[in-house]
Amino acid sequence: MATSPPYPTYPTGPAGGTLRHAHWWQKRWVRYGALSTLLALSGLVILALVREQTGTEGFLVGLGLAVLPVPLLVAAFRWLDRVEPGPWRNLLFSFAWGAFAAALIAIIANSFATRWIATATADPSHADTLGATVIAPVVEETAKAAAVLLVFLFRRRDFTGIVDGVVIAGVTATGFAFTENILYLGTAFGTDQLSGDRGIASVTAATFFVRVIMSPFAHPLFTVLTGIGFGIAALSGPRQHVRRVLLPLSGLLLAMGMHALWNGSSAFGEFGFFAVYAAFMVPTFGLLSWLVIWTRQRELRTVREELPAYVVAGWLAPGDPFALGSMRARRMARQYARRRGGRTAARAVAQYEAYATSLAFLRHRGRRGRAGADFVVREQELLHELWGRRGFARPALEHAVAAQPWRTHGHGYGYGTPVQWQPYGPGHAAGYGPTQGATYGPTQGAPYGPTAPYPAYNPYRT
Repeated sequence: MATSPPYPTYPTGPAGGTLRHAHWWQKRWVRYGALSTLLALSGLVILALVREQTGTEGFLVGLGLAVLPVPLLVAAFRWLDRVEPGPWRNLLFSFAWGAFAAALIAIIANSFATRWIATATADPSHADTLGATVIAPVVEETAKAAAVLLVFLFRRRDFTGIVDGVVIAGVTATGFAFTENILYLGTAFGTDQLSGDRGIASVTAATFFVRVIMSPFAHPLFTVLTGIGFGIAALSGPRQHVRRVLLPLSGLLLAMGMHALWNGSSAFGEFGFFAVYAAFMVPTFGLLSWLVIWTRQRELRTVREELPAYVVAGWLAPGDPFALGSMRARRMARQYARRRGGRTAARAVAQYEAYATSLAFLRHRGRRGRAGADFVVREQELLHELWGRRGFARPALEHAVAAQPWRTHGHGYGYGTPVQWQPYGPGHAAGYGPTQGATYGPTQGAPYGPTAPYPAYNPYRT
């Protein structure tokens, strides 16, 4: 088993080979168009149904109040995803699916099931209780899990671990809770309009306190359990088919159970809600928060451990692995690039950081025998992207490394005294290939470059 990446051949064109001609239904714009149309239609229908139940005034009040926690929740999940940030289109899809498609499925299925139970048992109150504690958790968690499944299947490169599952699931549930809060808050406002209640004593204020202040994380907390199941499945080997199926199902069942416990808390007596909130919701929230933050730190450690092999091969500078494995150093690099080159430079450095992280994760999966058949292709694509952005990233990361306290004690992964490289000379341009006299490239005699090329085949195949 080889322990180093391929020796770099300076890219001169787009990565990848010639693509076969795709059928019209396989083209990206057709799939995107169909999905966008489906979500748009779902949005129009669900908003019309909610407005019909709340009235126009109640709908607007509910909308204004329900939107308040959304930016905070999305920002929190985006912060968790900063190590290897996924594309915004995945988050937009997840939020839209939760707010429109999942909410529409839930409102139709829940209403139908509750009416059917009421008709079959001739007991409307029992039907409402059964619908809230059994039907709703099953329907709603399944509908939200569909978004996680779609990203897992069709955006597999963006779904590589637990954090990705948590982020996709959490944003999906945030969208679902947003639409549900519009319905609950709008209905509460209509009730206050009929009763004449105002202020803190109103139903609207009580609903806002419970759903927006006390438990804005309720729906995300449930669905995150499903996301963790998919995230662990993403870490499984390609031949572990049973594990890749059972883990997401187990997460989904846990999400349904937690959701049912939450919905049924009102049946546990006068203080049942507060008891469930204190005994289950808050500890679970704390435990999952610790798990996600610990996973994020482990991802940074993976970056520091895997990227030095690409330093040896000449693709990265000596200080890059440790700088890319520190969120503080990464932020300093982006800030330095913005000061020196504006938004374009900062964006290039951010992309460099993301591609380098993806490369580290890919190599980590390869060492564990969990890389797919396209390992070499994907590795070359990521190296190609890094090479094209090195002009912006290298000076910024060099600045970040120089500003860190570890600089005087070595890099911490076997290099000892930091290796200095020359600044870019007049010959440096946006094109590919090393510049004349530069010591950062994989040239013959470079201080950390190889003396012979590595094999071009998959270094992790058995």
